[in-house]
Amino acid sequence: MIRALLQALLLIVAVAPAAAHAESRKIIIDDEGFGLMHLMLLEAPDVDVLGITTVSGNAWANRATAMVLRGLEIADRTDIPVVPGATYPLLNSERLTERWEALYGKLTWKGAWMKQWVEPTLQSTPRYFGPDDPVTDLPEGLPSIKPSDEIAANFLIRMVHQHPGEVTILASGPLTNLALAQRLDPDFAKLAKELIYMGGSLNPHQVLDNQSATEFAREFVNSPRREFNARFDPEAASIVSRSPWRRIVIVPVDPSTGTQRSPELLARMTAAAGPDLARYIGAMEPNLPLWDEIAAGVFLDPSLATDTASLYVDYNYAFGPSYGDMLSWSPGYQPDLGEQRAEVVRTVDAARLGDLMVSLMANSAGKGQ
Repeated sequence: MIRALLQALLLIVAVAPAAAHAESRKIIIDDEGFGLMHLMLLEAPDVDVLGITTVSGNAWANRATAMVLRGLEIADRTDIPVVPGATYPLLNSERLTERWEALYGKLTWKGAWMKQWVEPTLQSTPRYFGPDDPVTDLPEGLPSIKPSDEIAANFLIRMVHQHPGEVTILASGPLTNLALAQRLDPDFAKLAKELIYMGGSLNPHQVLDNQSATEFAREFVNSPRREFNARFDPEAASIVSRSPWRRIVIVPVDPSTGTQRSPELLARMTAAAGPDLARYIGAMEPNLPLWDEIAAGVFLDPSLATDTASLYVDYNYAFGPSYGDMLSWSPGYQPDLGEQRAEVVRTVDAARLGDLMVSLMANSAGKGQ
């Protein structure tokens, strides 16, 4: 009897890790850099990050790739493949953006095309690089590991075919890679489990009363439907929004206005994290809204979304004053040209999101970093 019990116990112990792994939620991160959002997903115990694909947006794709590689070294997760993606938007360009500004006015943020702020701002002035400029320095140091030889669109297609109905795509930059994947393989979107997209803007209002929040409100105070990720590649955003996803969750600008990467939050995360991550987090610029972190948070804990709307969504790709703007319709009002129904997050519980971020960083404390 005792021998039988011991054998049963050993079987349970042997099977438990495999069962836990089988229950892990598979995700691919498609983004233009590396930050707290990535760390949240890397440190979540029930998440299997299949890979990180990079794209031009806030920075050129080659610089984004270097940032991700170095971030994974710091996080001690060099097992995760980094797959370079699109350097250029499908149609938009720096010259086209300059022409647009001459016709319709200055953009608050232009990402890789940004050379200076229109007016003084607390946020640091970005350094301007060309798309072919080599990455010779990063604040966190250059990586020693190399990216995959595969390209992002092919990797995305291969993963959803390998794990049909299981892979979440979390996109927090321009949607160029996803649009290319969908055009290469019409089954791409329908084979994924879901798309979570940080992009677009409905009708945001400033919530926090401080200078940084006021400065970030410049982007939407006179143009509430404009948001950078969609504006950088509107054609890609429209292609992806019309693709046959099983489920779409959109995190627009709106819920981010009640959040901030405050010095206090960074200090809490630094105190909780292991030494290497603590140094990395401690060097981050404070007071940015938690755009991407909301997307990761809603994936990890959907109850963080305190108000959502079911809307049909598309993005304006007609060159004009509203180029790149988010379009939305209540069910029944959409033009029915392929728009997909999406769960759009309007507000989040900022306090609980912060607590989640801190608790996830605590997972790194025992890894000997």
